[in-house]
Amino acid sequence: MNYNLAELAIKQRAKVLSLGGSRNVFRKKLLSMGLTPGIEVNILRRAPLGGPIELSLRGFSLSLRQNEAQNIMVQPV
Repeated sequence: MNYNLAELAIKQRAKVLSLGGSRNVFRKKLLSMGLTPGIEVNILRRAPLGGPIELSLRGFSLSLRQNEAQNIMVQPV
């Protein structure tokens, strides 16, 4: 079953399937940061009250806003 990145629990691993969003600039930004389809990510932590989500990928940490994470489709591993 596929989910968006914002739906995953802390310490859950997932494989990125697609980068959505209506803005091409947003997609390019994510691709340049290494968040590409096929990469495996790990949810490290979440800020309270709908704040950012911290991910681990390719040996570094990346924080995304909730609305950004909702546009990234993943498959739990």
